[in-house]
Amino acid sequence: MSAFYRVEGDRIVCQLCRHYCKLKEGQVGVCGVNENEGGKLKNLVYGKVSAINIDPIEKKPLYHFLPSSKSLSIGTVGCNFKCPFCQNWQISQSKDVDSGYLVTPKQLVDLALEYGCESISYTYNEPTIFYPFAKDVALLAKERGLKNVFVSNGFETPEIIEDMVGVIDAFNIDIKGFKSEYYKKYLKGDLEAVLDTIRLFNKKGFWVECTTLIVPGDNDSEDEIRDIAKFIASVSRDIPWHLSAFHPDYKVKDKGATPISTMKRAYEIAKEEGLKYVYLGNILVEANTYCPHCGELLVERLGFDVLQNNLKDGHCPKCNTKIAGVWK
Repeated sequence: MSAFYRVEGDRIVCQLCRHYCKLKEGQVGVCGVNENEGGKLKNLVYGKVSAINIDPIEKKPLYHFLPSSKSLSIGTVGCNFKCPFCQNWQISQSKDVDSGYLVTPKQLVDLALEYGCESISYTYNEPTIFYPFAKDVALLAKERGLKNVFVSNGFETPEIIEDMVGVIDAFNIDIKGFKSEYYKKYLKGDLEAVLDTIRLFNKKGFWVECTTLIVPGDNDSEDEIRDIAKFIASVSRDIPWHLSAFHPDYKVKDKGATPISTMKRAYEIAKEEGLKYVYLGNILVEANTYCPHCGELLVERLGFDVLQNNLKDGHCPKCNTKIAGVWK
């Protein structure tokens, strides 16, 4: 039986994400890209890449995973969430499954190696919905010495998480707020499912970093930011948390950009709750990594550029504290 779906009577149940869409013959799931064809799950965007770039790994954002390396980044159309502030809505909310470039896993892996990338990132839209394709790319990438990264909303099923062991190396997971009703009403997702996914990823030994886009009026209260910080700390204080500033986009153009003061207060709250590694994004402030034990500067960054990396085999050069991450 495929990890991608199971059969229930005259329907199949898609197991790629926690919507668990029950599909009749010819029916497509919430994501718009997975269909019941002949009693099997057909991924309609298999090999159809709508976005492709060479990015610094810091752009994912991943700050504790192969710093200053390059990552071949790909995405398709479609998504299993409906975030009104999506910054990649042109592809994530598109249902045009026949758009994009036709590519094979081998072509993508060859391209990554040609450009000196150390990983392939599945990103831009929700990669879980094109996991059948991503898995084939990732397995070949592993054979050729590359690592694999998912930038995700965290709606993977336990079945798929189990399937990802040994295939995907690192995740950046969005925590878009900490109110169940907000997830349900505005994002068409489920907060508890996302939190469970993060716990499972950590338990299975994947490298995990989290990101929260701070949207004024939606999730920027001190209480909500503190609740997210407490949750991350309850899983592991070693999980880096990226606090990202909002800018108006897609359907949310009536709000201003997140104030710097809000971002800095969010940073303070995260540190108060014991998180060791907290970073601010989408604003021009330092995003350096410091030793949580002695305060030594370990990795200096400006934007997505690493100016210096002082780590010694993943340890602080001053006090020899082991720094959580994947450094080689």
